[in-house]
Amino acid sequence: MTDNTTRLDHVVLWVRDPVAAAGFYERILGTEPLRVTEYTAGTVGFPSVRLNDETILDLAPHGFAEHMRVVPGADDSAGHPVNHICLSLSPHDFDALRARLEERSIPVSDLSYGSYGARGPARRSFYFGDPDGNIIEARHYE
Repeated sequence: MTDNTTRLDHVVLWVRDPVAAAGFYERILGTEPLRVTEYTAGTVGFPSVRLNDETILDLAPHGFAEHMRVVPGADDSAGHPVNHICLSLSPHDFDALRARLEERSIPVSDLSYGSYGARGPARRSFYFGDPDGNIIEARHYE
């Protein structure tokens, strides 16, 4: 990729069980698990899941916090999820995700209409939680 436009590369989520978290995101969002075998073998500190060609979610175990001392206080963030992350989907994938969540009895919020995001007002959006308390917003613009 030669375009130097700023893009979101990854988000680090604190999780209790990275392997279970990778399975959740694979089953629910259809993400591709990355480095799960290496994590279970102890050769990497955490696995990830691929959202698209350019963006991944790193699934860091709480115990990995000691390795996060990149700036003062960063290691204190273990166990504190971000407020939420938002995934932009096609209308078809949006409906399919909501159906998968409901089929598995995973609570979802009511639909919102017109909430503002990176591409302006979204046609529809909703929220759900992962097993570690991280909140995910799903939306579509079309």
